[in-house]
Amino acid sequence: MSKFLIKGMKPISGTYKVPGNKNAALPMIAAALLTTEPVVLTNLPLIADVRTMLDLLEEMGVDVKIDRTTHSVRIQASKIKSSHLKRNLCGRVRSSILFAGPLLARCKSAKLYPPGGDVIGRRRIDTHLDGFRRMGATIRTRGAYNFSVEKKLIGTRILLDEASVTATENLVMAASLAEGTTTLYNTACEPHVQNLCNMIKDMGGEISGIGTNMLTIKGVKKLHGTEQKIGSDSITAGSFIVAALVTGGDLTLEDIEPSDFEVLEKPFKRFGVRWQINEEKRTLKLPPRQKLKTKYDFGDAIPKIEDGPWPMFPSDLMSVLIVLASQTRGTTLFFEKMFESRMYFVDHLIGMGARIVQCDPHRIVVTGPSRLQGSYVTSPDIRAGMALLIAALCSKGETEIMNASSIDRGYESVENELLQLGANIERITT
Repeated sequence: MSKFLIKGMKPISGTYKVPGNKNAALPMIAAALLTTEPVVLTNLPLIADVRTMLDLLEEMGVDVKIDRTTHSVRIQASKIKSSHLKRNLCGRVRSSILFAGPLLARCKSAKLYPPGGDVIGRRRIDTHLDGFRRMGATIRTRGAYNFSVEKKLIGTRILLDEASVTATENLVMAASLAEGTTTLYNTACEPHVQNLCNMIKDMGGEISGIGTNMLTIKGVKKLHGTEQKIGSDSITAGSFIVAALVTGGDLTLEDIEPSDFEVLEKPFKRFGVRWQINEEKRTLKLPPRQKLKTKYDFGDAIPKIEDGPWPMFPSDLMSVLIVLASQTRGTTLFFEKMFESRMYFVDHLIGMGARIVQCDPHRIVVTGPSRLQGSYVTSPDIRAGMALLIAALCSKGETEIMNASSIDRGYESVENELLQLGANIERITT
């Protein structure tokens, strides 16, 4: 067990290199099972969830070589000794379910246990199961998920009952080696889904419609190895932007994905945030001591921040934006549509002095600015944990954040990065 001790009121300033995208890395690791040849992934985020996915590969008999110095990994699944994944490893990470598609395509069978991950509401896998069944798989779900197919997965037309990111990724991977053509409609089109599709194309796959909600995948007999650079993580970038804003810091982000900020720009502008992006240099400059003030809707109506599937505002940034609103002059309604338990962490913020009214599990009203006071809190999940850490950075006094390891699942060496940017933060392991 580990915890963070943070003494607030220190500006977060300097230069921060944005790491690789967690949500892109995890499916790209799973996709390495689709070929017997080496797959090299660079710009790899060295976070706990990535390590768990690589541990699962090693348990299958896959050769995995990590280079921490260069943030890269070489994966070669020349032979898959076992398609039966361990219960304890599956229970550590939500993305363990992503091995179902590649294992069905390669081994014709897979046994997985219910995936773990953050408890932010019900995270159904029905869309995965329905898609695999439509492609000819048999699935038994008593205690574990047992997937099997008699000969080969068969391409077909599938209308997804929700635009699920992981279901889209799983079915794309399965369809890439299926017999015939698969058309997936109502698919997720997030940048990390596009990263996976482009990776499979570079491996010799045939996919059209990338970036839209309809993907057409023509199955091929064999895929080959590839080397891929994982794109930068806009969620991590957004988190560090908020940390700098609420502490009055002067921050420069390097190695950003400029196109990602088209989606993020409008919600941040709601709070008066200004930044400059240099697309050629792939940098974002955040001026210091910004005057944060809520921009109201036409008719002086209270604005609403709501999340949704891409290109709507990402749910993973909702928690940290609530902290930003608590330090901004004005009132904002937040509407969390995707996860019914995402908002429960605001009790901790209220305890620290934030002026928040929780209307129901999905909606809260935030009025700022409020002076936050250091407190004793527990991180319930990755994004809420980072939000509490950011709140601690702008609080008066000392904050103790328990369950720091939950933040490690999505943010690499977060305390070291923040220390270099001026934070007073310490990790204590017990």
